[in-house]
Amino acid sequence: MKLGLLPKLIIGLIVGIAVGKLGMIIPIRILVTFGDIFGNFLKFVIPLIIIGFVAPGIGDLGKGAGKLLGITTGIAYLSTILAGTFAYFVNRTLSGNFLKIGELAGKIANPEHGLLKGFFTIDMPPIMGVMTALLIAFVLGIGISIVKGTAIKEVMGEFQVIVEKLIGNIVIPLLPLYIAAVFSNMTYAGQVESTMGIFAKVFLVIICLHLIMLLGQYTIAGVISNANPISLLKNMMPAYFTAIGTQSSAATIPVTLAQTKVNGVNDGIADFAVPLCATIHLSGSTITLVSCAMAVMGLNGIEVSFTQMFGFILMLGITMVAAPGVPGGAVMAALGLLEVMLGFTPVMTSLMIALYLTQDSFGTACNVTGDGAISIIVNKFAGYSLKKKI
Repeated sequence: MKLGLLPKLIIGLIVGIAVGKLGMIIPIRILVTFGDIFGNFLKFVIPLIIIGFVAPGIGDLGKGAGKLLGITTGIAYLSTILAGTFAYFVNRTLSGNFLKIGELAGKIANPEHGLLKGFFTIDMPPIMGVMTALLIAFVLGIGISIVKGTAIKEVMGEFQVIVEKLIGNIVIPLLPLYIAAVFSNMTYAGQVESTMGIFAKVFLVIICLHLIMLLGQYTIAGVISNANPISLLKNMMPAYFTAIGTQSSAATIPVTLAQTKVNGVNDGIADFAVPLCATIHLSGSTITLVSCAMAVMGLNGIEVSFTQMFGFILMLGITMVAAPGVPGGAVMAALGLLEVMLGFTPVMTSLMIALYLTQDSFGTACNVTGDGAISIIVNKFAGYSLKKKI
């Protein structure tokens, strides 16, 4: 039976906890050895991911309908930033109610607190730093959008395909084993019970934030287009549930497009806005990333100011552009920012990946459903009314 990513992650988590509970030191150290090597490999591929996705993504924005392209991109980016800011303040307000601030501080990186070490590790230094990779991606992406030649664009497009294959065929399939490694060690050290309880609470907060964000988006779209927001949102439910199953905005485009047209958006506007928003509008993923990051940082006693988090959110809106159409693409694209801007350690990164990927499908569902609202708004800016009364 072929299992999806989420069931595999859950199995990996359960296996890790079981191995840790049994106190089998040799199997735990074998898992930890794999985890250390895999973590170093992730560090190596982060700059490749950034260049492989950000540069082609920015370059692709150079083609389109001029003013309409700018309007759509601006609305999508604003929605993403507002979503992240909203998530920050809600989590900041609620964190004291469900987080034991600093509960894991000094523990997850300190072997004296019961964590086992692997048998060996393999150093895999990245070819460049994260900020260097971002700068190169920006320069190449802007250059591709300006220069009329196609050579560099084709090279970067093929490089993106290579990185997508790297993530889809190596990184993602090995993540369940990586999660098992992390949680076996945490369980052995007696740190997993509190962490899992917090995961469940963070999950509920994120789902509520997604729903509130969607209601806000469709309220604005309904007011602008003189339509019933609830009816508009109800029509998009097939796209929402399809995205939960596929965990990919790109794979859900056909359903999102069809339901956007059901809402009465002009066919040409829908054909333009929906595929574009599938790569640049990530309000749900941003809510999930911000919430998960704040939970992991809170557990480790790390305070994060609004200024620091807002800079992270602004960069997320750019870095996740054209994130791969594979499950977990957004968090893979964000790993470099987590390390550089928020000071995440390798073990914090592993917790972040585990927490994010268990909720990835709901973030994707929020993204694609919000694409329908943005299409309605763009439809109005373009001078069209909805084809039928909703």
